[in-house]
Amino acid sequence: MRTYTISEVARELNLTPYTLRYYDKEGLMPYVERTASGARLFRESDIGALRVIECLKSTGMPIREIKNFIDWCSDGDSTLQQRYDMFIERKAIVEAQMEELKKTMEVIEHKCLYYRIALDAGSEEIHKNAIGAPVVN
Repeated sequence: MRTYTISEVARELNLTPYTLRYYDKEGLMPYVERTASGARLFRESDIGALRVIECLKSTGMPIREIKNFIDWCSDGDSTLQQRYDMFIERKAIVEAQMEELKKTMEVIEHKCLYYRIALDAGSEEIHKNAIGAPVVN
């Protein structure tokens, strides 16, 4: 079975070795093996687990809650409902984030159009004259 060094995993996941060491220190990687000299050896399953950790982190989940999830995984089938519920909750959070980002994108798209029209006209006056008041630009 192939193993990977901390540097190889860091490159693969676009993380720093420091981040991986922090995750290990926080108990997020309980199954990572070590050599006799203490160097971490990662397997494909460890990399997969790290991808899930990064996914959860990107939703804004705190490290301590990610640790709870890791602990539940270690506890086995008795925590399947807790893990399922956690992912349902995360899904709702991500959906809300996506709605907020959609609103943000609408404002940005509007401002892109605003400036494209102003650039084409050579001035913002076209906007000011259209609505009769200064526009926040």
